[in-house]
Amino acid sequence: MKVVKFSDYQQNNQLSVLDGARWLLITHQELSAAATILFHSELLDILVAVDFRGAKISDGLWQRAVHLILADSSFESDDETQIRKRTGITKVVLDGQGNLQDYCW
Repeated sequence: MKVVKFSDYQQNNQLSVLDGARWLLITHQELSAAATILFHSELLDILVAVDFRGAKISDGLWQRAVHLILADSSFESDDETQIRKRTGITKVVLDGQGNLQDYCW
């Protein structure tokens, strides 16, 4: 399973880095710069995971492209089910341990 980090794309800004990828991993700090690659990941049927640990989830259009999100319960007042309903994100993990990639399927 090929996994691409947003930082891999940022190194050369070539969308070809997505070729054959199953997952695209993004941190919450990178979201504001990731609009182009999020759009293309949808077109290429690439699943997107966002690590939002360390901050409160900021609602936005980016959520429609995301399939997995890791978040901290210390920043969220909602539980996983409520966040899933609010955001439309398929898999929500609160207080997950380890790397974002560990939760990819």
